[in-house]
Amino acid sequence: MEKIAVLGAGSWGTALALVLADNGHDVHLWAHRKSLAEEISRTHTNEKYLEGVALPEQLQATHEMAEAVRGAGHILLAVPTKAMREVCAQLKDLLQDKVILTHAAKGIEPGTYKRVSEIIAEEIPKESYEDIVVLSGPSHAEEVSRRQPTTVTVSASDLTVAEKVQDIFINQNFRVYTSPDLVGVELGGALKNIIALGAGISDGLGYGDNAKAALITRGLAEIARLGTSMGANPLTFSGLTGIGDLIVTCTSSHSRNWRAGYKLGQGNGLEQVLEDMGMVVEGVRTAKAAYQLASDQNVDMPITTGIYQILFEDKSPRDVVDQLMTRIRRHEMEDLTNILDQQLND
Repeated sequence: MEKIAVLGAGSWGTALALVLADNGHDVHLWAHRKSLAEEISRTHTNEKYLEGVALPEQLQATHEMAEAVRGAGHILLAVPTKAMREVCAQLKDLLQDKVILTHAAKGIEPGTYKRVSEIIAEEIPKESYEDIVVLSGPSHAEEVSRRQPTTVTVSASDLTVAEKVQDIFINQNFRVYTSPDLVGVELGGALKNIIALGAGISDGLGYGDNAKAALITRGLAEIARLGTSMGANPLTFSGLTGIGDLIVTCTSSHSRNWRAGYKLGQGNGLEQVLEDMGMVVEGVRTAKAAYQLASDQNVDMPITTGIYQILFEDKSPRDVVDQLMTRIRRHEMEDLTNILDQQLND
């Protein structure tokens, strides 16, 4: 039995802690709020984030990060992207032995354009960890916590470390694949949140399945364009952390990003939407970062641009749809051809 620390007691961190506890590990869950840590340890519930879910009795929670990570050989970072630097800054002074660091966040940092693994690597000295692993894929915390079948992917620079993480998570309900494409796995998980906002906006406007199917398909093309420009393997985006995650996030009311987009499509302002949600909506921050990054790298991302305009320039969602529908004519295979040409020339 291995001690594993899970930092972040939101819905995703708690659901993953449940998986690890089911697998017989000694799991210590760190919560930023003391009252939440006490609730989890005392009543074995997390009603704000996972209503009605009974957590394993052996799952321990604490408000003290030092207590959570002491003696742990593996640390799972399950905090929002915007909190990652702050949490890592606290964590680095607590690490005494080399650990495996896994993160389950899905975002890009505005301004720096850093992926989450890059943020962690900047904040925590290399001598403190074996490797940084990303866990991503089509996975709603609500379903994982109810032990419904779920499949995800883990990736790291060192495949043997990724396989160690695969071994500690995998069980009959939670299947885990490995991938060598760390960049693609991270970007697929982050960028799909922008398209999910768009899918929610489309539904909020009252548009049908035709519109959403087009949005998902053309959104995937945008993700692949930006991803390959940053060194990802285009095939990654046809897998679990690409189209798989895109489908589940764009079509389910479990998705925070879809729900936020739906409210925007119904005419609510961004500030009010985020206040009503009461939880982090990663796609909002990532939309800003992806828009900046696409502009910097001269990558065409019209859907992302439109979402950015709705979020930060107060553009009408209907006007953005009209703008997308009246773009210059193109051949659908241009994107695939350009991506393949880029791969062959690299």
